[in-house]
Amino acid sequence: MTDDVVSARSGTPTGEMARWLAEYDISGLPVVDAEDRVIGVVSATDLQRNRRTTATDGLLTAGAVMSAPARTVRADDSVVRAARLMSTSGVERLPVVDEEARLVGMVTRRDVLQIFARPDADIRDEVIDEVVVRALWLSPQSVEVVVREGIVTLTGQLESSGAAAIAVRMTQQVDGVTAVVDRLTHRREAPYRQLT
Repeated sequence: MTDDVVSARSGTPTGEMARWLAEYDISGLPVVDAEDRVIGVVSATDLQRNRRTTATDGLLTAGAVMSAPARTVRADDSVVRAARLMSTSGVERLPVVDEEARLVGMVTRRDVLQIFARPDADIRDEVIDEVVVRALWLSPQSVEVVVREGIVTLTGQLESSGAAAIAVRMTQQVDGVTAVVDRLTHRREAPYRQLT
């Protein structure tokens, strides 16, 4: 996510927004109200589509050409959710908002692709450190973690079925993981209980 975001107000002229798109090399920008809540988005396509109207009818503003309501993601949403929303909506960028719908950043298709293009070694290191060691409190050698093209294979025997389920679920949430192959076994059927 980029947190230094160029945004417009409802009354911002389209000519000014077109200059910003060119100057900052971006394809769209959010439109916010006085409290920085996202109320719409103006894309380069919106500006192109309304160029003739501007020439014949005079000044157009962001409020007149924006797409509303804006599709947004929350700062605590997963990258996978952002990617799915971009795909289903056919957009290249999404405003990122806080719990009160105030603008806190922008996430672009490029941002999402960089995360999914993480090197396999980085993904493996994070699964071992965050899932195996920190979450399950196991030694790094307790679970064999193999990563190929974002697909993680987990192999080993854990104490309980609950621990195995947590290992798989948490691994699925690691940025860059596209799938998890579960080859974990367990000694007993039981929920996971962390040792204290």
